[in-house]
Amino acid sequence: MIDSLSHKQLHSAIYAHQNYRMEASSTKQSDKDGATSGLMDSVSIESESSLAVTYSTDMKVENGAGDKFGLLQSLVANLLKEQGIDTKVLAGDSEIEIATITPEAAQELVADDGYFGVEKTSDRIFQFAVGVAGGDPSRIDAIREGIANGFNEALEAFGGWLPDISYASYDTVMEKLDSWVAESETVA
Repeated sequence: MIDSLSHKQLHSAIYAHQNYRMEASSTKQSDKDGATSGLMDSVSIESESSLAVTYSTDMKVENGAGDKFGLLQSLVANLLKEQGIDTKVLAGDSEIEIATITPEAAQELVADDGYFGVEKTSDRIFQFAVGVAGGDPSRIDAIREGIANGFNEALEAFGGWLPDISYASYDTVMEKLDSWVAESETVA
């Protein structure tokens, strides 16, 4: 029988250090007469950053600013930049910088009436697909196949998981295609 149980709060730290160095050089070759030029261009770019994050046994992140969202946002933005992916996203007539967006603004963008919400996203996909098909409802099978292939590629790229909003957008696009075909059949 256990009379008492105690738990000691432990803290651990993770230190991340990144050091980048890129060098490029160019040398001018000798010409046909054998004359060589000693001209050489060289560029060297270096970048270095360090970050220490402390977490406790209950896995609560504690950093200097105490801003968990900011830490995650910075990590994601840096990962995207390192992969050569722009962290700016066009949303209609405006541009959104992922590295500085607030959680509230992100929530508004994916809300039911937001730019990346199900309705507006499915409208954009539907309009694009119908436009590519030249507005020809007889090409519905090719349109559906193209959208399904794109969805499956996204699913594969994200390791077999997508957020629920992606599935809802896909289903809504397919419903809009069904309605479009039905309307065109009643007109014909």
